[in-house]
Amino acid sequence: MKDLEIPVSELHRKRKAGEKFLLVDVREPWEHQVCRIEGARLIPMRSIPASLQELDGEEDVICYCHHGQRSLDVAAWLRAQGVDSAQSLAGGIDRWSIEIDPGVPRY
Repeated sequence: MKDLEIPVSELHRKRKAGEKFLLVDVREPWEHQVCRIEGARLIPMRSIPASLQELDGEEDVICYCHHGQRSLDVAAWLRAQGVDSAQSLAGGIDRWSIEIDPGVPRY
């Protein structure tokens, strides 16, 4: 699966350029309460199958979690379901906090 992960620097570039994409937080609600990337939509991993129709649209789908493993699993599953644009944020919100926005709390 080519380009299954997207580096935090590329996501940052896309946001700054105003590119259209759907950013999906696949963590649990309590994690989302601790910290989040602004503009992300919370759809916990267990709810992804029920939300498939919402994710299979025109926009690219970029998923993230804490360190990137859950979102990698979700992106691979979405691609298997035909959402060809699905990607996972490499390193998750933790790497986003370290490299892009230190104002995002780490946990």
